[in-house]
Amino acid sequence: MPKIDVSKVAEILKKNHIDPSVLRRVMEEMNLVVQPDTGDEDKPPAVKKQFAILVSDPEGRLPKNDFVGWVLQIPESESPATTQERIFRSVYDYNTTRKGRLYPAKTVGEALENVPAKNFKEAEVWVKTKTPVLVLRTDNEIPKE
Repeated sequence: MPKIDVSKVAEILKKNHIDPSVLRRVMEEMNLVVQPDTGDEDKPPAVKKQFAILVSDPEGRLPKNDFVGWVLQIPESESPATTQERIFRSVYDYNTTRKGRLYPAKTVGEALENVPAKNFKEAEVWVKTKTPVLVLRTDNEIPKE
């Protein structure tokens, strides 16, 4: 759509003998519309964030190596032990679809990255991070200086 200067619009309206009170109201409204919004310029750019999983390991049972995981959600009333079964059920359903037959998910990582959210929603599991995030260990103690 072509852009036209507000003053040219005013000239055109004057040539067509528009009532001066209507002309004034139209011009005021047009000037308000074309004013730049000053609120957006003052904001700094948004900070990009990443997810990490912090696991409490006070007895040192977890391996010392770094490992990754995914952030998931399940209903509060359900046992966390059912999470893997929910993922597997979602993947089985996905692999029976046309797209799933063409590009089947063979690992949990592939499933969490590629299977659509609607398949997980049916099994009441919500994937919060499609890409794996670093799992951090802590001994659950705050060091005293």
